[in-house]
Amino acid sequence: MQPNYRRCVSCRKAAPKADFWRIVRTFPDQAVQLDKGMGRSAYLCPNANCLREAERKDRLSRSLRSPISKDFYQMLWHRLAEPSR
Repeated sequence: MQPNYRRCVSCRKAAPKADFWRIVRTFPDQAVQLDKGMGRSAYLCPNANCLREAERKDRLSRSLRSPISKDFYQMLWHRLAEPSR
């Protein structure tokens, strides 16, 4: 069975969705969260270059059609810095 492919909002690389972080704007409360929930989703490569470009060019906000706080980006940077699970 072929895996589901998604595209990074920053570098536009297509890969299986397990290779990305899933950022979700949930319905109906419009909260933005990481890896869980149902609603509008955007996918981002878990590397510094893609995260830097997504933050600099506000790509997550445009893709999710919702403002993304600086605190959320700080949480992503913190998750990027932690060792792999």
